[in-house]
Amino acid sequence: MTDVLNRVSPGDRARRRRRDRAVVPATALDAFTDVKNVFISTEDRVALRLTGRVAVVTGAGSGIGLATVRRLAADGATVVAVDVDAVTGTAAAQEVGGDFIACDVADEGQVRSLYDEVAGRHGSVDIAFNNAGISPPDDDSILDTGLAAWERVQRVNLTSVYLCCKYAIGQMRRQGRGAIVNTASFVALMGAATSQIAYTASKGGVLSMTRELGVQFAREGIRVNALCPGPVNTPLLRELFAKDPERAARRLVHVPMGRFAEPEEIAAAVAFLASDDASFITASTFVVDGGITGAYVTPL
Repeated sequence: MTDVLNRVSPGDRARRRRRDRAVVPATALDAFTDVKNVFISTEDRVALRLTGRVAVVTGAGSGIGLATVRRLAADGATVVAVDVDAVTGTAAAQEVGGDFIACDVADEGQVRSLYDEVAGRHGSVDIAFNNAGISPPDDDSILDTGLAAWERVQRVNLTSVYLCCKYAIGQMRRQGRGAIVNTASFVALMGAATSQIAYTASKGGVLSMTRELGVQFAREGIRVNALCPGPVNTPLLRELFAKDPERAARRLVHVPMGRFAEPEEIAAAVAFLASDDASFITASTFVVDGGITGAYVTPL
């Protein structure tokens, strides 16, 4: 009985954390934090679990990247938004009071300069969310996908993650800590008759590379995890499915929850993996897919 009485509830732990953390002034993030009642309300604005951390987000101008810029900043991080599109990338950074750096993440020289600049300007690289990627319409069945499309997808989706991990880890080793989250996909875990062969192969590569890095650097205080989203309601997916509604319908029927994810839901998973709440998680395949990979027959 004494043990039961002495236990601390999750609510009490949360209140203690809020009590011990400094208040953050209200910003443009207020609108974001009220979305869907998932995030901290404006009245309870506090410095959360990522206070003092510097986070680099690639593909930051839209979709999952933009949602993650907002979420990491809402959780207290200083965010560096990275994108090839200066307009959307700058807008993302300005919204949260962060920095924007234009970078082609498939170019080694630019990636090296990116991480040197972030470390030089902010003193550390604590979080790297390697999220930039493409899913072009000419990536289809292996019978129809040309070599140029294949190589373009591998360069953007896989080589960029390799480069960003390489140079982020270099900075993190000097610090003795860091968290990397790489965007893979549920398609790296399942087969599909409606193939996007280059995309699927690239995400399988991200998954394997992430596992290797997570194991290799675990005792140096660096965690590396792969995030595997299911279909997400992003401009990339909407553009793809607008050209082929049948393809969208064939996918949606397999989602037990009956809908695609919202970018904010994926961003919440990134924030968790980047935080000390995930301190014993590395080399993992973190699936956020609405139940697709666990399903055989979905509800009517």
